[in-house]
Amino acid sequence: MTFYYPAKIWLAFGETFEGNQKIIDWLIKNGYPEVAALSHAMRGSDEAFSWLMGNGFLHLAALDSAVTSEDPKAYEWLRANKHLFLIVFADACKGQPAAIAWFRKHKLDAFLMIAGKIKKFCDSQTFDYHKKQF
Repeated sequence: MTFYYPAKIWLAFGETFEGNQKIIDWLIKNGYPEVAALSHAMRGSDEAFSWLMGNGFLHLAALDSAVTSEDPKAYEWLRANKHLFLIVFADACKGQPAAIAWFRKHKLDAFLMIAGKIKKFCDSQTFDYHKKQF
């Protein structure tokens, strides 16, 4: 199973949803601009979403669409391209009990903490029907 990034990068990603601009800057300066872009995309930036798509980070763009738009095409793309971990993570970000149980079963509580921050952020936002779809 691939987790895509080291634990500290995932934890930094989670902190970006607390509004920590220093962490976003750190991600960019330390070779993870796509993680910073994912954070911006999940917080509503069409420019960041387009950057992910244009720079070959389709799996992260699909993760954004799966979490923020619950776009079935994004889920289909993730499944077809074997990004199964990202599907479970997207579901955990939306509070799906099966995904939460999966993370607990595999003792991946840090991902639950990150998913919780994303869910809290998403739940506090209003729906934007203009958001691009995957």
